[in-house]
Amino acid sequence: MIKGNLWNMSYILSMYIYLLKRCLLMIPTLLGILTINFAIVQCVPGGPVEQMAAKLYQVGDQSILGAQNDLGVSSQGRTSLSGTAIPDEVLKEIKKMYGFDQPITVRYFDLLSRYAQFDLGDSLFRHIKVIDLIGEKLPVSASLGIWTTVLMYLIAIPLGIRKATRHGKRFDVWTSTVLIVCNAVPTFLIAMLLMIVFCGGDFLAWFPMRGLTSDYYSQLNWMEKIGDYLWHLVLPVFSLLLGSCASIAFLTKNAFLEEIHQQYVITARSKGITERAILYGHVFRNAMLIIIAMFPGAFIFMFFSGALLIEIIFSLDGIGLMGYQAIIQRDYPVVLGSLYLFTLLGLFARLLGDLAYAMVDRRIDFTRVDS
Repeated sequence: MIKGNLWNMSYILSMYIYLLKRCLLMIPTLLGILTINFAIVQCVPGGPVEQMAAKLYQVGDQSILGAQNDLGVSSQGRTSLSGTAIPDEVLKEIKKMYGFDQPITVRYFDLLSRYAQFDLGDSLFRHIKVIDLIGEKLPVSASLGIWTTVLMYLIAIPLGIRKATRHGKRFDVWTSTVLIVCNAVPTFLIAMLLMIVFCGGDFLAWFPMRGLTSDYYSQLNWMEKIGDYLWHLVLPVFSLLLGSCASIAFLTKNAFLEEIHQQYVITARSKGITERAILYGHVFRNAMLIIIAMFPGAFIFMFFSGALLIEIIFSLDGIGLMGYQAIIQRDYPVVLGSLYLFTLLGLFARLLGDLAYAMVDRRIDFTRVDS
């Protein structure tokens, strides 16, 4: 009894040490990712200063004079920026307005200081806090991610188990063919095909073409609102689901096949235990270790990555579209802020995966884990 308690205390202590090491290792990893992307962003042409200078140049000299009067600067001296003639004073004010009047090192350490306090800054063009902008777009991507991930596991795991028990038979062959084809076809192509067939035109008009809700959504009761929301999600989620199930299904099948041929299964069969009891009472727990360990990472990935092409095709204003527009507009706070948040969540997702693995299999020794 005492030995067992000591072993439990040692296991818990080793787990806490492992968690501490992993959390400490996240700091240089996150710092390296931010540094590389910050350097890349500074080198990309067509930034906000150049864009504003181009806008002032396009509206003509009268607008430039008006801008000078508003900023309280003189008209002496002009500077060429990306082919546009801009007065030096106006250019300085534009740089100051966007925070580019400071040296790059000052901007870099100011970024790190703010991010350490989870202050992601403000969007340069939308005039809203980055964290609020992400929160505004998150429900759309969350709807796609949560439903796709849940349905993917609910479909792929039972399918993988059945393929393992029917290995080499007709069911295994034709399901493998379907999964490989669905995985090979681009998701956006599946989405466009579904839209052509089921969203009107020359075929069926069963589902809406755009958005997460109908225009009359506010007039519906709560049951009708749920139905309308799910109705709009069918085609986008199905588009993502077709290409997502293959990897989990094949991984589940291979894990079960490997366990089915282990010695403990042969011993259980020799004792007269039924195949179903062996499969779900013995094999299932061991075979599902890797699947369980993958779940937090897969969930975070589907939750926050944003399916850009799906959002564009079905007119869904989510995280993916937000990131794409931020890159096109050179909205650096949005690009770097969302990257920082999603990288941090991704690192914690991997850590949760390790913990989930350990909770299922207590044989894992954290004292021997090379972190």
